Amino acid sequence: MTDRPGKGGRKPRRDKPRAEREPVQFRAGAEELCTVEDAARRLKLHPRTILRFIHEGRLQATRVGKSFRILRRDLDAFAGLPPSAQSAREPASVTCVVDIPGVGEDLARRWAMVLPAALNSRVSDRPAVRAEIAYDPERSQLKIIAVSTPDVVSHLLRLIQLLIDQPPGA
Repeated sequence: MTDRPGKGGRKPRRDKPRAEREPVQFRAGAEELCTVEDAARRLKLHPRTILRFIHEGRLQATRVGKSFRILRRDLDAFAGLPPSAQSAREPASVTCVVDIPGVGEDLARRWAMVLPAALNSRVSDRPAVRAEIAYDPERSQLKIIAVSTPDVVSHLLRLIQLLIDQPPGA
């Protein structure tokens, strides 16, 4: 059955009008990707408005071929929605205990000043570090207990290693 006489072509199949079709959703890991049309539907805007926001840099998007894909979290942030519960959860933490033998009282006082100063001058986008410093004069042993995220604790451990490697009078 032909739609137009003399053309011999088939009638295009459209179960639903284009505007009513379900949006195509892509997944990249746990991040959902939206098309421009999907973003327009969610924000109740015209797709050209979404494209204008992308070109102006107001909405973050990635070009895939001739079209754009928008991360769902970027779209939610643009719309002013709170972050999802999954991205708002607490990061993993590490508790680290460092025992340093053979530390004199002068060096222990120096460590007690240097480490808190280094921790207080941390970069603002990094999580805070909780650290305790204890010195046992009878054993000449310094103990440092640090709690934070794995990457922050690893930076702190590198700082501690640098302090250990310094000559006593430096």
